[in-house]
Amino acid sequence: MGALGEIVRSSRLRHGLSQRRLAIRAGVTQASISRIEQGAESPSFERVAQILLAMGEQPMLGTEALAHGLDHADVDAGRRLTPRERLREAASWNLVVTRLELAGDEARWARHPSTR
Repeated sequence: MGALGEIVRSSRLRHGLSQRRLAIRAGVTQASISRIEQGAESPSFERVAQILLAMGEQPMLGTEALAHGLDHADVDAGRRLTPRERLREAASWNLVVTRLELAGDEARWARHPSTR
């Protein structure tokens, strides 16, 4: 089960709702709720927000620092990144984006349910 699926499932159970009842409230199918809760579907944030709002819950986003080899004390102190550090950081983000694009292409090619 994925993290979003766990959030949807725990909220649904806390509210005493069946998957069917939640699906009716949220305007989605029961099968979609099931796939999300099982981690078989990777919903967009908007879809999860729609489902949570149907239960009267407000979704929230947060951030978490990534380990990228920079000294956090230097960054916190306002030290500017060197050109080499900026290039390394940009290259790491480009790698992440490329991997996400490839995964999306593979999912679409395989006609994964989450790409419909």
